Amino acid sequence: MTTRTDPRPFGESLSPALSCDPRKLELFAADTYFLESHEQLGSLTADVDGFAHRHAALLLKPDAVVSRQIPTTVKWLAANGFRIVAAERTRLTRTAVRSLWYYQWNLATPQRRRLADMFMDSCDAVVLVVRPVAEEAGAAPASVVVTEGKGPTDPLARVPGQLRYEIGRYSYLLNLVHTPDEPADVLRELGIHFDTALRERVYTSALAGEDRSDRALELAAQLHAEVAQRDLTFEPAAQRLKDAVRAAEESVPPGAVRDELHAARLGAHSPAGYERLLEAAWQAGLPLDPWDVVIVGTHVLPMKRKGLAPVLDGVGVHDWQLHMARLTAGQSAVG
Repeated sequence: MTTRTDPRPFGESLSPALSCDPRKLELFAADTYFLESHEQLGSLTADVDGFAHRHAALLLKPDAVVSRQIPTTVKWLAANGFRIVAAERTRLTRTAVRSLWYYQWNLATPQRRRLADMFMDSCDAVVLVVRPVAEEAGAAPASVVVTEGKGPTDPLARVPGQLRYEIGRYSYLLNLVHTPDEPADVLRELGIHFDTALRERVYTSALAGEDRSDRALELAAQLHAEVAQRDLTFEPAAQRLKDAVRAAEESVPPGAVRDELHAARLGAHSPAGYERLLEAAWQAGLPLDPWDVVIVGTHVLPMKRKGLAPVLDGVGVHDWQLHMARLTAGQSAVG
């Protein structure tokens, strides 16, 4: 192992107003997506920290598009005191997906990555930038508040009133909406979604502060016209999957692969049985409907590697309240 002898830092120090995690500040100081977005915002406003504190972002993924839940999200935001100030389409390519969750996907299983690749790039997604209608002094960052109000990844842990409860409790992976955790994450993720020109349009729109709900609904209508509606519930998808395998079995040459496919289909009555069916179908190379595979797969395949911690973890409103109290105390001491 080579010892690093160069004492210079990898990046300039970032404001503690952007994150309550010192390790995140250190990593993002050398993160190109964050740096490009932060630098561009700095050319448009002198109050970068304030902008990042006041604004949150929501990514409505392709599962939100096909299940027609973008309009429901727009209503939820208004009911919970948030104004949409920018809205644009984005494409969740394989590279974009790995960039967005770069600091957490060390926990993703190979099966989860495979399923994500099957639906994330199936159509455009929508990014909304929002801010509170009424700003309160000393409030936690908008990104932290929205993330807490969105609800957890686990569908069984969601409760009424949370966004993910209202728009559909399908599965661990089909959770429809993603939000950046903290102000620093908002800037970084806007750096991933948009090139320089489109990001300037997003920032300019957000700085103007006008209600762009109509723009969000317009984008939803465009996507609904382009992409068929899908039912994301497990039971219909599982039946369609078994029917498709039955229809395709005859095309598989006689032998061990076909025998396993047949046995797996007959035994697909439990999570383990459906997992065996998916593995057999993949081995046989069957051309199955990707949404049905994703819907079933997210229920029966392992999604998280055990015994590991994410490189960067999430934070909550309470964490930020403590962080802001420490920042205020430090500023008072200096003063």
